[in-house]
Amino acid sequence: MPLNRSDVVAAIAEQTSLSKSDADAALTALQDLLVKSLSDGEAVKIPGFFNAERTERAARIGRNPRTGEEMQIPAGYSVKLTPGSVLKKAVSS
Repeated sequence: MPLNRSDVVAAIAEQTSLSKSDADAALTALQDLLVKSLSDGEAVKIPGFFNAERTERAARIGRNPRTGEEMQIPAGYSVKLTPGSVLKKAVSS
C-alpha cells in the first residue's frame, strides 16, 4: 500500500523527534522549493536522493480517443525525475 502524506509526516516526525506539525512544515517547505525552482526552470539536485528538472515537450498531433479526430496538442513542460544512487540501491536489493 502506498504511503500518503500523513504517513510520511508521521515517519519524519518519529525519525527526527520533530513534532508532526514541524515535520509537515518541513515537507511543505520542500514542496514549495521544488515548485518554485522547477517553475523558474532551475534543476533541483539532491545527491544520492534524486534530480528533478523541467523539460520541454514539443507540440504534436494527437487523436481524440472517442471520435478518432486529429487534434493539435500544444507545446508544454514536464518534470523529469532521476533517482539517485541511494534510491537505485534500495530498489535493486
